[in-house]
Amino acid sequence: MVILCDDLGFSDIGVYGSEINTPNLDRLAKNGARFHQFYNTARCWPTRAALLTGYYAQQVRRDTVEGIPSGAQAKRPSWAKLLPERLKKYGYRSYHSGKWHVDGSPLAGGFDHSYSLQDHDRHFNPKNHTLDDKPLPPVKEGGEYYYSSTAIAQYAIDQLNDHQQSFPDKPFFSFIAFTAPHFPLHAPQPIVDRYRSKYQDGWEAVRQRRWESMKDFGIASQPSSVERSVGPPYPFPDAIKKLGPGELNLPKPWNELNEEQKRFQIDKMAVHAAMIDCMDQEIGRIIDWLSNQRKLDDTLILFLSDNGASAEIMVRGDGHNPQAPAGSPATFLSLGPGWSTVSNTPFRRHKTWVHEGGISTPMIAHWPASITPNPAAIATPHHVIDIAPTLLELAEGAAGKGRTGDTKFDWSGPLPAGQSFVAELTNNPKSGRDNATPVASSATERVLWWQHEGNRALRWGDWKLVAAGKNAPWELYDLKNDRIESNDQAAIRPEIVEKLAEKWEQIQSENAALAKSDETN
Repeated sequence: MVILCDDLGFSDIGVYGSEINTPNLDRLAKNGARFHQFYNTARCWPTRAALLTGYYAQQVRRDTVEGIPSGAQAKRPSWAKLLPERLKKYGYRSYHSGKWHVDGSPLAGGFDHSYSLQDHDRHFNPKNHTLDDKPLPPVKEGGEYYYSSTAIAQYAIDQLNDHQQSFPDKPFFSFIAFTAPHFPLHAPQPIVDRYRSKYQDGWEAVRQRRWESMKDFGIASQPSSVERSVGPPYPFPDAIKKLGPGELNLPKPWNELNEEQKRFQIDKMAVHAAMIDCMDQEIGRIIDWLSNQRKLDDTLILFLSDNGASAEIMVRGDGHNPQAPAGSPATFLSLGPGWSTVSNTPFRRHKTWVHEGGISTPMIAHWPASITPNPAAIATPHHVIDIAPTLLELAEGAAGKGRTGDTKFDWSGPLPAGQSFVAELTNNPKSGRDNATPVASSATERVLWWQHEGNRALRWGDWKLVAAGKNAPWELYDLKNDRIESNDQAAIRPEIVEKLAEKWEQIQSENAALAKSDETN
């Protein structure tokens, strides 16, 4: 089971330092394993493609590749099969509930049943959603109660109930993709009301409290400095006007805000927190189903986010009524850079950037039958491209192939970029590498690569090369000692910059070549 949420920051759940009430996710982490260096792609659709295929999104044309149709609307090559298609040969039935944002339809991608919420502008009254790829009627305001997290969880439970009744002897893969806490910030008012008091003293104070809760993680010796001049990644000046004088497109010091701005910002964070609280409650219902069916111990549950928290500010869908209660269906609010900086504590930047704030996700693995609880966490770097190879290795081992620990399992098509972490997950190591590895001897170190909207990065061992924009200069950080990316060593280590930049270009070329290998399909 993979539970994926949308626009959740690294510190947005309790076990990662948050004040938000997430007892169900916290319980999964306490009784499982927590990852501290797990990465996504910085954006929703590339992450979903990478997670479900095991390839970088550029390799399967689901992020920009110059010279060919690629990106959010592009079609995968025929060899880039989704995980459910590959799991079928091991007897699995696969189910999807929630956001899709992958090319093609869920059933065409190998899922046996799907509830797809394709309306990304409404959490209460969606106009575009499908059941088994067939359109459902819009949810009318004032009709039967609908909230995205509740509906997504219920459809997932319904699918599992049907599986238990019709295919009790078959294994299952459930992909549950919550749209929370992605904008628009919508949540039930009673839960929103419970959170306002937590944010009265502003974003610097909340960020500091989160840092105090997580500093024992050993991730960094301090949180990153707030980048006061960094706002949303895309300009939407009309949205700022529609939202009114309480909205801000920069993370200004809290003590410089007027009372109207403070009230507006407090309301936004209260709704964001309520969305996460609601999602956790719904995850609790799914956990309860597994427990009641005596399947909780034997089911691997992975929980993560598709990108970091978002600094975006926009108004879409049904527009924004400034007189309506914050979080109600008539409003369209976005988290914005002030609170996104809090959500991504202790890291820099936000969704779409490939600095650590944009690509670092909380990641929880729960599987009592095979994972010894690990309070120290797993510190080895991993990426969403690793999930498909990991699940396929487990499926192959369970099918009696006897290949657990062998990452070269049966795989049709080009070998995936991802690497299975089954051995590490089940062995439950308590720390990553002991020492930073110099580039000169990095041949055996894992290389991870990013590109999105011109933002670029490469991690090789503990060195990370990153640039904020297509024409921006490279920055260089030693993540072992500087995970918050505060001490740029590019000027003093030009030889490392040159070597890593050459590697980035090499991988970019290889990814493009693979994407073009099946252009006609």
